[in-house]
Parts: sequence; C-alpha cells; structure tokens
Amino acid sequence: MERRRSRERLLELLERTAAFYVRYLWDSGEAAPAREYLASRGLDEAVLREFRVGYAPSAYDTLLRAVRRGGFSNREVYDAGLAVRSKGEGALYDRFRRRIMFPLCDLRGRVLGFGARALGADQKPKYLNSAEGALYHKGRHLFGADIARAAAAKAGTVIVAEGYTDVIAMHQAGLRNTVGLMGTAMTDEQVGELARLAPRVQLALDADGAGQQAMLRAARVAAGRRLELRVVPLPAGTDPADLVAAEGARAMQRLVDASVPFVRFRVERELSTGDLRSAEGKDAAIAALGPVFAQIPQSALREELIALVADRTNLSPAMVGSWLARRADASAGAPERARAGGPAGTLDAAARAERAFLVECLALPAAGADALAALDPDEAFTHPLMRRAARHLRDHIDAPAPAVATEDEELAGFVAELVVRAARQRGSAAALEGASLTLELQRLERTITARRGQGDVAPLSARRAELRRRLDLAIERAMAEQPAG
Repeated sequence: MERRRSRERLLELLERTAAFYVRYLWDSGEAAPAREYLASRGLDEAVLREFRVGYAPSAYDTLLRAVRRGGFSNREVYDAGLAVRSKGEGALYDRFRRRIMFPLCDLRGRVLGFGARALGADQKPKYLNSAEGALYHKGRHLFGADIARAAAAKAGTVIVAEGYTDVIAMHQAGLRNTVGLMGTAMTDEQVGELARLAPRVQLALDADGAGQQAMLRAARVAAGRRLELRVVPLPAGTDPADLVAAEGARAMQRLVDASVPFVRFRVERELSTGDLRSAEGKDAAIAALGPVFAQIPQSALREELIALVADRTNLSPAMVGSWLARRADASAGAPERARAGGPAGTLDAAARAERAFLVECLALPAAGADALAALDPDEAFTHPLMRRAARHLRDHIDAPAPAVATEDEELAGFVAELVVRAARQRGSAAALEGASLTLELQRLERTITARRGQGDVAPLSARRAELRRRLDLAIERAMAEQPAG
C-alpha cells in the first residue's frame, strides 16, 4: 500500500513538473530563444502544447523551490529523476536547466520522465533523459504513443520517427499515427509497444548511416512477431521535421504512402553503398545480395528486385537472376544438391516456386503436412513432377526418400534433391507461409489470365492485392529471422 502511494506521489509530481515547464516556455522572457528555435523548426504553438513541450530555466534550483512549495520532499524530487546531488556536499540541484523539455509518457498519458534538448552550443550532452528510476526506464516506451494510439489503431499502421521534433512535425502535418524512439536503438519492449498499436510499422528514420543501421536492428528485433515492416524513403541528409518545414505536409504524406517492404530497402541499401562502376564492385554487390535473395520465395516482388539490381548494375535481368540463384545455392550447399540429381536448372519460374514450396514443407514437417493437405496438387502445381512429389510428400513427409517406389527413378532423384535442399533450410514458418502464398498467387494469376475478356475480374484482382500484401508481410518476417551479419 505504501509503495503504491509513493508511486502515485511521484506521478503527481511529474505531472505538476510538466505543467511548470509548459508555463515557463510560454510565459517567461528567458524562454524566448527556445520559442524561437521551435518556431524555426516550423512547429506551431497548438501542437507543442498538445505534446506539453516546455522549458527548464537556467537557475540551479528554480524547479526545486517550486515543487517544495507544492509539498514535495527532496527525496521525492530525487526519486522522480528531477534532481541530482553535487559531488562535494551532496546538495540537490535541478537535473534539467536551460533545456527544451519533452514529457515521456506511457500509453495512458502519464508522465514518467523527460527528454531534454540543450538550447546552447556550450551545453553537453545535447540530449539528456531522465535517469533510470522507479518510473522511467530507458527503451521501454515510445514518444507520443499516448497521442498516436487512436490514429494508429484506426489506420492499422504506426509510423516511427527518431527525434522528438520529428514526431511533433509529423503530427502537425496530419500524420497523427507517428511515434518516436526517444533517441534509443529499438528495443524488444518498444517492438511490443508497436505491436500493440498496429500490425504495420513504417520506419521514417533519418536517411543517414545511423538511421539505416537502426532499421536493420529494428528488423532483427521484430523477427518472429507478426509485424509488417516497411521503410519510408527519406531523401539523404534530411529528417521528417526538415521535410515538413521545407516541402509541406503533402510531400511528407506522399513519402509515407511510398513506403517499401523492408526487403526492398535492404536491396536498395546494398546497391547504394556498393561501387557499381566497376566489374569487381558489381560482383561484390551481387555476392552480398545472394543471402538476401536466398530468403525471398519465387514471387512478383522477387522478380521486381532482380529487375532493380539489373537496372542499377547495367546487366541483363536473366544474368542477374542466374548469378543470384547460384550465390544462394553456393551458400546452401549446391555441390551436394547437384549430386542428388533431379531437374535443377531446367525449371521455369513457376516450377521453381513450386519446388521452393515443397522444400519449405520438408524443412518444417508438421506445418508442411498441413500446408500440403490444404491444397489440390492438380490446381496448385503446373509441373507434372511437382504434382507427383506433392502427393508423395503428403503421405510420407516424415520419411519421404525410403518410401519412393524403387522403379520410379525420376521421383526418387527429385525427392532426394528436395531432402538435401530442406536440410540446408532453417525451418521458418514465415518462409513456408510465403512459399504457400506464392503458389496461391500463381494459381490466381492463371485464373485471371484465363477469364480476362470473359467477365468481371475485379473480385479476383482484389484477392490478388490482398495475397500480395500478405506475401510481403511473410517475406518481411522471413528476412528479419535471418542471423545478423
């Protein structure tokens, strides 16, 4: 009971402190430079007041004296992370001085701490957060989540920016589903918060090296969660606040609408950082992309990315596709598969996708058995050998090779190849789902082509769009499950 009362007292103290900082920002002469800075970032008073942005005065004890008059003890001020002790006499003084203050809140809007930006170039560090304590824990929450939660739930997507002013500028631009990372690398706790806000996450992080590294870490942290991860393509050297101020809300909205699947971002990043002017540089880029493409099932997205690599390297798509496949095979043990026999190298794109599905079923047998039972081989497969293999695996997935009839050498060789390929896979539920969705997409494309000119294909087109969305999501999860490096 006493612990709960103490916590409630600290929450009340932080609320009063936030209100104190807000009054000081708008009413004091000392805060005029802070108001000018915020105005220079294009931020209006109304949205700043909504986020309860404030200003901490420069004197060492202004806040201390104010909250003491409100009946709070020195111990409570210290425990709330609002004061620190001097090294000599141990006297208390305000932790935040001459700084723009951003309240850090939980999803209920309760102030847990503050992020503070220095106003003067002589102040170090530039950004200072509340110390870890009874209420505030770095990396556990998202800036602005309490304000963004309703819009994120309605939109089904949440936008993630980096800095405090980026988030506020995005809200001012009408992108009310934006939250911020509070200056930390994305943590497991923050991914959990994002998952509670919406199923789709759009990363609008600064287009510099640190921002791009943050996106890669975000994907690793999000691995295994049902989150669709996309990247907002910000121009190099800019952040969301700069863009909104310079080009307006519509320009920022267009960039958000143009967000791309995370796997496309990975390909773009490799191409942008490599030297594509020389043959050696092109070889290096394609070698680096081999493991990336190894995790992307046969799909429209894969073909688009191959075309992108071909365009940037000034090589033919067929050549790039062949090289990427060989790089993937090399990393997965191609020599063993070559000895296993089978039709490798003679398959068209549709049949390669069918083979990839069978491999994923073998790599995850229990889920693979369910996936095989859920489809009709005559409809799902175009290649006769794939149909026979699917029927065989449906009945013998736990021990496929020994169960092949000795006289059926073609099927025996192909099943042996599938087993070797599957042994090199990690057994990913996301990869199996992606391979299954690709088969369904291919079947649907065949149906649309057959019916074109014979009636309304709009419902089929809508179904195709939904399958593509689900496939992108599955590919994002499979990509995120890859080991770092």
